[in-house]
Amino acid sequence: MQLGELKPILAGLALPPTGPLLLALLGLLWARRRRGAGLALAAAGILVTLALSMNVVAVGLAHTILPQVQPARPEDLKGVQAIVVLGAAVNMNAPEYGGGPQLEAPAHERLRYAIWLAKRTGKPLAYAGGQGWTAVGSTQLPEAQVADAVLRDETGQSLRWRDDRSRDTRENANYMMEAMKPDGIRRVAVVTDSWHMPRAVHYFQAAGFEVVAAPMNFPHAKPGPQRWLPEPVELLLSRQVLREWLALQVARLS
Repeated sequence: MQLGELKPILAGLALPPTGPLLLALLGLLWARRRRGAGLALAAAGILVTLALSMNVVAVGLAHTILPQVQPARPEDLKGVQAIVVLGAAVNMNAPEYGGGPQLEAPAHERLRYAIWLAKRTGKPLAYAGGQGWTAVGSTQLPEAQVADAVLRDETGQSLRWRDDRSRDTRENANYMMEAMKPDGIRRVAVVTDSWHMPRAVHYFQAAGFEVVAAPMNFPHAKPGPQRWLPEPVELLLSRQVLREWLALQVARLS
């Protein structure tokens, strides 16, 4: 097993919901010896999970612990040479499409936004995404290959460049530089979710690119009491934000 394959396992154990729930379980076990302290720890784990499931907490985290990025306008991309989409995930068996591979919703949203930008700027498209660390050694198709097929199906066009070897954001940047360097591409617009953008910019700049951030999928506050109701989608946002904060600290040290 490669070191990178441990990253999703360790993240899955430490981040919500698993991390706080394991804390609650530890508290219940401890309560057999020290009832008060154990039950307090269990309650803390449950309350943290509930809090991270609230829109007000998830959005607050996103706006507090991560560097903030602004939406890009088509005119902001005037000086770029290409638009690079960062992959998210692949569904290898989408029965509604006849059982073939398709981009998962987050990846499709990124590609769709990049297509929207490309239509308004005339810039060529690139896609960075191979097999993530969780799929190493599997028969899963590289994400960039799936994205190219989706792009051809929806627009009749193909990707100008694609990286189908990368397993994480650092490799997205490095392999994309390898693909684009022969064509003299240095200034690119990077498309990814807003919470992922700070780390993406860090790695693409480290690889030698000049970067214009083109973020999408911004966290937003819900109206009224909905902000305080626990929901799975908000727990997922909290998890993504916390994961990105940790990964960004590691990126800045490397």
